Amino acid sequence: MAFQKVTEIIKESPYFTRFTDLAAERLGGKVLHATDDFFAEKENLLKPGRGIFITDKYTDRGKWMDGWESRRKRTPGHDWAIIQLATPGKIIGVDIDTNFFLGNHPPHASIEAVYLDDAAPVTQWDSDSIRWKEILPKSHLDAGSQNFYLVNSEELFTHLRLHIYPDGGVARLRVYGEVFKNWDAISPETEIDLAAAIHGGKALACNDMFFSAMGNLIMPNRGVNMGDGWETKRNRTPGNRDWVILKLATAGTIQRIVVDTCHFKGNYPDSCSIEACNSADDEMVKQNSVTWETLLPQQKLEADKEHEFINEITGQQTYTHVRLNIFPDGGVSRLRLFGKKKG
Repeated sequence: MAFQKVTEIIKESPYFTRFTDLAAERLGGKVLHATDDFFAEKENLLKPGRGIFITDKYTDRGKWMDGWESRRKRTPGHDWAIIQLATPGKIIGVDIDTNFFLGNHPPHASIEAVYLDDAAPVTQWDSDSIRWKEILPKSHLDAGSQNFYLVNSEELFTHLRLHIYPDGGVARLRVYGEVFKNWDAISPETEIDLAAAIHGGKALACNDMFFSAMGNLIMPNRGVNMGDGWETKRNRTPGNRDWVILKLATAGTIQRIVVDTCHFKGNYPDSCSIEACNSADDEMVKQNSVTWETLLPQQKLEADKEHEFINEITGQQTYTHVRLNIFPDGGVSRLRLFGKKKG
């Protein structure tokens, strides 16, 4: 198995950061256990963002830090934490982010992974009965930095064990990869959100995401605030249209659409429409080298509201990709595309 650290990250993050963060808390990832989180709670590892620093904030245990931080180890050994991925998946790359951990970051880390059908009976995560597989050997970490590593494995995993040597603080752990969903277990008659990230949906491209990222559109639950959505900058061009392309988790038909402008009050789009296509080539879709057909004709939108469309849907074919158009600009919190998988 080959490992490679990504060092050229000044202009942009490596390609694998465009994949789903399988460990993200908002997707359902959890930190189940840590050997020590005396200074800063283990749960911080999977929170959104890179973490913040508040100069004068302290707790009764010391300096408040936005990450996972263990105490200084005075005995043999090292610290580690167990992460349950939000969904089984194939891991393509990781980011062990030591943002703001400068004199207290771990100099090295490694990661093991395992696939467990049922983790409920596990009481000892260091038991020999768990067949951990090393996906990242002991590797160097820079202080106050995003430490990107490629992972070369075709296997599916559900849980990770992050080792830090010997102790210290990590702000965030990102585990980028491809969601695995057993579509054979889903009945063709079951209605499911075909665009949801937890099922394998992806945000592929958009013309603008100045204020917030396109990937937020397909996250679980309603947005927590205005930043938790897709928002474009103000555009004064007459007749402007902003757009985002989503790849469905699996090919299917769409019977119900929800466009949610939650939290967007003075900056929601005036209206929206949705187009769809069927293509096996993501690049052709992004390059607009496909035939788009209308799935949802242009509809008026309101502020801070869930808009449900059923009878308005005109497209009845099997689709793989959709393009949400907003007029002339603004923000949408979530897009739900409920339908049935291709029979």
